[in-house]
Amino acid sequence: MHTISEYREAFIEYLNLKVETKEPKNLYEPITYILNLGGKRLRPVLVLMSAEIFDTPFEKALDAALAIEVFHNFSLVHDDIMDDAPLRRGKATVHEKWDLNTGILSGDAMLINAYQLFENYEGIIFKELAQLFTTTAIQVCEGQQYDIDFESRDDVEIEDYLKMIEYKTAVLVGASLQMGAIVAGTSEECKKAVYQYGRLLGIAFQLQDDYLDAFGDPKTFGKQVGGDIIENKKTFLYLKALENSGKLTSNNLEDLYSINPMDASGKIEAVKIIFEESGAAELTRKEISKYTNEAFEVLDQIDLPENKKALLRQFGSSLMDRKV
Repeated sequence: MHTISEYREAFIEYLNLKVETKEPKNLYEPITYILNLGGKRLRPVLVLMSAEIFDTPFEKALDAALAIEVFHNFSLVHDDIMDDAPLRRGKATVHEKWDLNTGILSGDAMLINAYQLFENYEGIIFKELAQLFTTTAIQVCEGQQYDIDFESRDDVEIEDYLKMIEYKTAVLVGASLQMGAIVAGTSEECKKAVYQYGRLLGIAFQLQDDYLDAFGDPKTFGKQVGGDIIENKKTFLYLKALENSGKLTSNNLEDLYSINPMDASGKIEAVKIIFEESGAAELTRKEISKYTNEAFEVLDQIDLPENKKALLRQFGSSLMDRKV
């Protein structure tokens, strides 16, 4: 087994080998730009880790890992366009650095490139990878649509929100682990279990991301802190604050989410105070712990040696403690 850092380094080396700026430059340069912005690389690391956990050299899973990372970054390019986000990982987003049309077209090419990478696998492995990827990709799109719809809905429930983040984020984490298991040719039971571990961890990850969006350090978070508040996104924080507040505070929060001031700093601070005083911030932290612990319970049931489970457990714990 390798360390998380070693998997990450091996993946980045492979990415640099396979991804290049070719002609037409204006199509491919934005692709190399977004893929080289950095990021946690957690999804490709999980693909490689899963393959080796199930007794297969991680090198055999590099194309599947690259497909996951290319798809994930494709979704970020298009999400940033829809959110009109100025920053991604502390740098200008693709549509800001180039333009909207370039962001759309380069993103489309990334999606196609992700599918192409599965062509490097044969037979049943290719079929399983492609089927899982197709299912996951459409779920991610459905999650993004739910996210957009929620901005104009006044009846969003916490269950709705959890379904949205499951589709938008968690299923891709689960699929990353299952893809490594598919490449390794492990049992159906293990494939399903490792997917569930990733899905639960992915929900915890997105809850943590939403929490950091409000309370993260701008120097380390890499995105615009308070972006969800500016965009009036009905996150777990927002929904819990409404649920736990009196009528006056709830009305105040809803009023804040109905305005879009030129200078949003005052709005962000006012909303964050409500999140803290209502207990929503603390409840979000508890929810993150809950889903992480549920993931660990699934992990305990997987038929694997303890030393291999330990690496997955370490990875999950690191996500809970992250600041970026």
